[in-house]
Amino acid sequence: MLENLLDLVRNGEMSLRKDMIDLFLETKDVLTDQVSAYRDEQDPDELAYARICAQLRELAVEQKDDVAPSASSETVKTDAAVQSAEAVTLPLCVRVVRSNAKDIAALKDEMALMGDVLHESHSDTELSVWLDTTVTAEDVIAVCCFVVNEDQVSATAEAVPQTPGAESVVAPVAGPEIVPEAVNETISAPSNADAAKAPKKAKAPSTPPRSESSSIRVGVERVDQIINLVGELVITQAMLVQTASTLDPVVHDRLLNGIEQLERNARDLQESVMSIRMMPMDYVFSRFPRVVRENAARMKKEIRLVTKGQGTELDKSLIERIIDPLTHLVRNSIDHGIETPEKREAAGKGREGTLTLSAQHQGGHIVLEVIDDGGGLNREKILKKAISQGLTTNENISDDELWQLLFAPGFSTAEQVTDISGRGVGMDVVRRNIQSMGGHVQMSSREGAGTTTRIVLPLTLAILDGMSVQVGNETFILPLSHVTESMQPTLEQIRSLSNEDRVLHVRGEYLPVIALGDVFAVDDAEKDMTKAIAVVLQAEDMRFALLVDHLIGQHQVVVKNLEANYRKIPGISAATILGDGSVALIVDVFALHRLTRERASI
Repeated sequence: MLENLLDLVRNGEMSLRKDMIDLFLETKDVLTDQVSAYRDEQDPDELAYARICAQLRELAVEQKDDVAPSASSETVKTDAAVQSAEAVTLPLCVRVVRSNAKDIAALKDEMALMGDVLHESHSDTELSVWLDTTVTAEDVIAVCCFVVNEDQVSATAEAVPQTPGAESVVAPVAGPEIVPEAVNETISAPSNADAAKAPKKAKAPSTPPRSESSSIRVGVERVDQIINLVGELVITQAMLVQTASTLDPVVHDRLLNGIEQLERNARDLQESVMSIRMMPMDYVFSRFPRVVRENAARMKKEIRLVTKGQGTELDKSLIERIIDPLTHLVRNSIDHGIETPEKREAAGKGREGTLTLSAQHQGGHIVLEVIDDGGGLNREKILKKAISQGLTTNENISDDELWQLLFAPGFSTAEQVTDISGRGVGMDVVRRNIQSMGGHVQMSSREGAGTTTRIVLPLTLAILDGMSVQVGNETFILPLSHVTESMQPTLEQIRSLSNEDRVLHVRGEYLPVIALGDVFAVDDAEKDMTKAIAVVLQAEDMRFALLVDHLIGQHQVVVKNLEANYRKIPGISAATILGDGSVALIVDVFALHRLTRERASI
């Protein structure tokens, strides 16, 4: 019934209204709940189903009454076409292959809801149902796709197969007598059983054979297992490379060439396997049109959603974790960013605001942006609130630094918290979630022109481009995406502060200094800054210098979850296994960044 109404909208026979959209969306929710209930072997909500069907029937009757009866030639043609179609109507044969018993049981129930089941045959993996229905083949396939993949289901008009010793169960049709076999030839290829029974006659063109599926369904856990095995292979390959580095290239040239080839093959295999986990951002963006529509209606605002870069791909583990932070940012823009139509008109803007979601690749990262053309952030209001909450700030603070205060725990400038969001409330959680994915978030705004929230994430968390450094006898890995440069400080560059903290003067900028040996209490770490190496790191809006003893090199490392194998260590995000078999800890740059801020506020 829903698809019939949607067909009227597609064909321009029914004008779409807001209440209709609300009803259609609610119907989709009921259908989803019904399918989920069948999947979980639970009883569906019959009351919700009956209520939504009644509303759809009422809308269908209303539409029918709106069409005034007339004897126009168009109506006569339509009636004739309908009668002609009815005269040759055959049952719809729905076939499902490569399925399982649970899904087949759910599909049989769905078929019964869409028409009268005239005949069926099934096994543990396949199902064939002959259905007397007014629903189109495309609509039946669409319903089945809630349970199985599109390449597993087909629907064609076919005669019900004859059962030996029984009469045909094909429903009678109006009009002249039709020979089922003859009609069946013009619509679809006859089954093997029908072809064997049919009398010999001239060959008629049949439907081309269905091509094999170009994709398979594989559990995520199997992909994760392959990725782990490839990671172990990369580690083993690194061990071979390190061992081979001590061999004489003249004597062992064939062995070294083989190891180089193994290294190339391992990298190609690694990239191919990682690409399996990549999913388009449309998986995330597709859920926001409804979020924007419903929340804008609740706030009595007019908002148009624009999405860009839906095909941009991101690792599946990240794409699922980014949904909640993006949802919070979108709700913030709806609630506190975009103004009401009246305020926009008073400011010389159009009544309709625009909310843009975009995704694009930049190097080894993906950049997500939430952009609204609302009123922007109020500098004076945020500054006043920050001072009242005791946050370290002053009148001369830059806009970029001031906007970062919105991510402070509990910070909010909202005069009242709504059920949609509160600007700043929960923003610290948003930042922590993004940082836990190895990314960072920034905000920019112009008062009266709108706000942009920018999220930068790595494409995957399984592989990391890192710089290995040595402190004492320990080896650490710094994420290469945060490293901007490295140098050996001179006495002229070092400045001491009153509280014994030091800064490094680099091209007109004073950078806070953190000694990695002091953070992790490493014995034998270099204490003389002029003999150490300063690695300049960028974390969100701040740059700082990290002191290490030596730089070892740059390479890709396989990230191992430290908490699952040991426990959480402050300042460490994960671990990896080096070529010599030793374990190196991966530094959490954002934790060091927070430490730098805490020192600055003392």
